Amino acid sequence: MIRDKSNSVPKGAKTAAKKTPAEPAKPEKRVIVRPSFRRERALIKRGVWPIAGCDEAGRGPLAGPVVAAAVVLDPKRIPKGLDDSKRLTAERREELFEEICATAAYSVAVASPARIDRDNILRASLWALARAVHALPEAPKHVFVDGRDRLATPCDCEAVIGGDGLVASIAAASIIAKVTRDRLMSALALDCPGYGFEQHKGYAVPEHLEALDRLGPSAHHRSFFAPVVAARLKHFPEPPTPDLFTVDPESEAVASAAE
Repeated sequence: MIRDKSNSVPKGAKTAAKKTPAEPAKPEKRVIVRPSFRRERALIKRGVWPIAGCDEAGRGPLAGPVVAAAVVLDPKRIPKGLDDSKRLTAERREELFEEICATAAYSVAVASPARIDRDNILRASLWALARAVHALPEAPKHVFVDGRDRLATPCDCEAVIGGDGLVASIAAASIIAKVTRDRLMSALALDCPGYGFEQHKGYAVPEHLEALDRLGPSAHHRSFFAPVVAARLKHFPEPPTPDLFTVDPESEAVASAAE
């Protein structure tokens, strides 16, 4: 029998792997983690109650106060849809704000621009958060706070990085703090028209920076934030500091004549 070797591979030659068309990469599914009441329930099972979550709004702006809130949720009436306030629309924040106020115990504390100027923004924020915890109707037995820093509270305090997106009580506090501050900044806009506080809430957006450069700082601006310093120097330039070692020629001449 004669074999057809037309399709045979020569001895020693490597066979090429068949190329198949590349499949399009499947988009990765992004898992969005929502705040839960899991940590609070674990403490409740151990007999720990009340449990407060606290958060603040307004660390970054150039104007206005820092507003801190503390919230103790009712385990039987937890509002649906709690989330980090930054991930919610303004309308949804307002709805959840009203629901939290109707079902939970909460308190609010404010650190003014004057305190921020005196203490710095971090210390003023931590002070306001601790004040909010102390102002709760019933002293909590455990506190969850958003961020890295624990608070000076009589009870245990647990700092949770990204807590406003993980812990339901902190998420509720972030909503209370954000809505309260937004309303306050809208009220300040009536006192200081022209800056647009009702729109940008004091943050360093281009419209705010332009108004700050044009009008100069208001009483509600934070004195030591760089754009505020630049605007103050433009509108209220500081007199040059006298050189104590420079001799005034006229004074020297008068002194010589007196001798």
